[in-house]
Amino acid sequence: MKTFNGYQRADGSVGVRNHVIVINAIGKLAGFTRKMAQLVPGVIPVVHQGGEAQFPQDLTQTVRTLQGIAGHPNVSAALILGMKEDNLTHVMEEQLNKERHHVKVLCLDEERTITEMFKKGKQWLKTAVENRRMEKRVSVDVSKLIVGLECGGSDAWSGITANPAIGCFSDYFVKDEGTSILAETTEAIGAEHIIAERAVHPKVSAKFIDMVKEYEERIKETGQDVRSANPSPGNIAGGLTTLEEKSLGCIKKGGNAPLNEVIDYAEPPTKKGFVFMNTPGYDVESVSGLAAGGAQIVLFSTGKGSPTGSPIVPVIKIGSNSELYETMAEHIDVNAGKIMEGSSTRIEMGEEIYNTVINTASGNKTTAEKNGNQEFAIWRLAETI
Repeated sequence: MKTFNGYQRADGSVGVRNHVIVINAIGKLAGFTRKMAQLVPGVIPVVHQGGEAQFPQDLTQTVRTLQGIAGHPNVSAALILGMKEDNLTHVMEEQLNKERHHVKVLCLDEERTITEMFKKGKQWLKTAVENRRMEKRVSVDVSKLIVGLECGGSDAWSGITANPAIGCFSDYFVKDEGTSILAETTEAIGAEHIIAERAVHPKVSAKFIDMVKEYEERIKETGQDVRSANPSPGNIAGGLTTLEEKSLGCIKKGGNAPLNEVIDYAEPPTKKGFVFMNTPGYDVESVSGLAAGGAQIVLFSTGKGSPTGSPIVPVIKIGSNSELYETMAEHIDVNAGKIMEGSSTRIEMGEEIYNTVINTASGNKTTAEKNGNQEFAIWRLAETI
């Protein structure tokens, strides 16, 4: 039995970090959110530009994402800043309190002055930070973990070293009753039939195929053809030649386990095992969706050295080649280039990644955390109204 030391939450989930955050419900409060976080050392701002002038589907997705971040198991307490007019803040507060999360809402236009709002917020955050110190790690089975699988800046080696190694990890992890979520719908185009064939039920298979088709049709409506635009210039510079080559390498991160569920962006999985989440290929929005869906850790393969991190989720960087690892050692956590050199096998690298996940879950900081990489953005489906 594999275990890690995490924070047991009141709703039954387990965190691998114990953050106190400030998050804005609407974009216009991004500046206030940063200022509020600066008032108390150790508080993390989570800022975005959504929540206003959005079509209903986008607004629903924004709310789901913000609730997933504020109620995340890696978050000890969350202060949400909003306005009465946004119709988001109190809806989120009511839902999160039902789920027994530690959440406080402050609305700018419900306070007498801005100074009063900052005063109240500062006091609440100071108390939250003090309470956080009393929360201790306990030993928990790895089946309580959800791990997101992401890639960014792929090169010709990504599909040979880093991604298959992550796939080996995923298969081991699923056997231990963990949940791994593969993301990036655009990165499955051209290889979608392979994942669909692994579905546990025809309905799951059909949902996945429909999701990929719908995404591609949305892109075509803009006048773009994702099949001709992929690989990107950076991928081509790294040695990738075709969309299929890129997609076949990308899906290797999902290993060979059966596909148990297909979920929407920022949606929590309802089944354990191997899951697919509908996200864009843009890694910042994709990682944010995985975090909002409950992933406590994200594995991120890269052949070019993408610096993407997260405000609340440790992102483990897995380099595809040794040259990258040597030149960016302070930025990459695991060197899968050892497979290419013959000094390690994919199975051995999968085991190394598994050990890194457990150590990270128990408190070891990733390079992205040490470097303060805290990118966050919410995927938008339509233009601004």
